Amino acid sequence: MKKALLSIAALSLLVSCIPLSTQAVTDAVERGFVSVNTSANTELVPDIADVSIAVQTFDSKSLQKATAENKEISEKVISALKTMINTQEGDYVKTMNYSASPVYSYSGSKRNFDKYQVSNTIIIHTKSIDKVEAMIDKAIALGATNVDNLDLSVSNYDSQCNELLVTATKKAQTRANILAKAAATSISGVRSLNVSCSANNSVTPQYRMLSANLASADMEAKGTATTIEKGVVKVYATVSATFFVK
Repeated sequence: MKKALLSIAALSLLVSCIPLSTQAVTDAVERGFVSVNTSANTELVPDIADVSIAVQTFDSKSLQKATAENKEISEKVISALKTMINTQEGDYVKTMNYSASPVYSYSGSKRNFDKYQVSNTIIIHTKSIDKVEAMIDKAIALGATNVDNLDLSVSNYDSQCNELLVTATKKAQTRANILAKAAATSISGVRSLNVSCSANNSVTPQYRMLSANLASADMEAKGTATTIEKGVVKVYATVSATFFVK
């Protein structure tokens, strides 16, 4: 008899709780909110350069000769570039990729050996951004054959991004308050907040490449063979925010 009474009491308690739980869920689902999207941006002058320079050598008979020639040129290029950077500022010169392989030509379905090719890619990372043109010219004069890539960036990207996100978030809250007031309500809390930050590098480097044989003489006559327009780096912050209203 006691067990039966306990079971009935427990069942009654469970039934009495159901309306409360259902009401709580209903309140959460039907709670009003307002969503806004805002952004902030700024333009910064780049102060870091990453340059990719390649030394390629060829020999029709010997891979060893192509390798030896590449090693000689690469060592001269690297040695010269190291004198033009400031390691105390975090600058460095390093080899990124190195390859040595035969090159084939095709006549129909027939493959014919053409030559041996050796390629050494050298990376320059420097804050001495005003010396980049001279670095490229020097590397070419010493036998570098390709400038494959140039990226200009800003050293204070993270701090600038954080400032822009704060600005965009404040704009989002202000806009949400205006909308809520117009709807005869008010903001009561944050429902969700999605943020992002990105950079758009508008730099347009321009190269007038010279053959290794003519580079040195032509540079001496004309001063420099490479022109780089640094431009600006645009940093964007976006905020998608949703606020509860009451």
